[in-house]
Amino acid sequence: MAALAVLWLLGCDPETDRDGSADPAVAAVPAVAAVPAVDSAGEMPAIVFLGTSLTAGYGIGDDLAYPALIQAKLDSAGLRYRVVNRGVSGQTSAGGLAQVDWVLRQPVAVLVLELGANDGLRGQSVDSMAANLQEIIDRTRAAHPDVKIIVAGMEAPPNLGPIYTARFREVFPRLARANAAALIPFLLEGVAADPALNQPDGIHPTAEGHEIIAETVWGAVQKAVAR
Repeated sequence: MAALAVLWLLGCDPETDRDGSADPAVAAVPAVAAVPAVDSAGEMPAIVFLGTSLTAGYGIGDDLAYPALIQAKLDSAGLRYRVVNRGVSGQTSAGGLAQVDWVLRQPVAVLVLELGANDGLRGQSVDSMAANLQEIIDRTRAAHPDVKIIVAGMEAPPNLGPIYTARFREVFPRLARANAAALIPFLLEGVAADPALNQPDGIHPTAEGHEIIAETVWGAVQKAVAR
């Protein structure tokens, strides 16, 4: 199981975009919610997914990745939001921080923060990762005070030792508590280490795996847009 966990984290690292090609630029809940007003440019508020290859849909394409499935659920529910997938393979918390100001130029209603796995893979400082994620949240709220934040929890490779992995795991619930944000305890719950739900590399979720991830994420998104 430990080896499988390490392999899962390796899947967050390839320096490829959502379609597998290189990308030098970067990649019981109420059923009905209030419809948000469009911004002055006529755009619907965005639900931005800022993340890694897991969000980018590595190996299957972003049209089958869980953010696209969330868009389908929003459309089916008549909720006028547009999903923006900013998943980038190999992305770290520092990379996400460098990208966030550009992302925030659009009207953002919800930010789903799926970053940290690559920091853990590389054994980077837990404190630095936490600071980067906090700064992303701070900048997002400064630009869009009414934004809802959803923090997706991650796991560090067990070979880094119990102290590191415990400190790493605690960052995500601590951030959620400190920022009154929603928490997804583990994005890959029910998917990680299941060969039937991962691609032949044993690392990246299949389309079926992304369907399970979408169900996990949808509960948090639905609550955010219903407020």
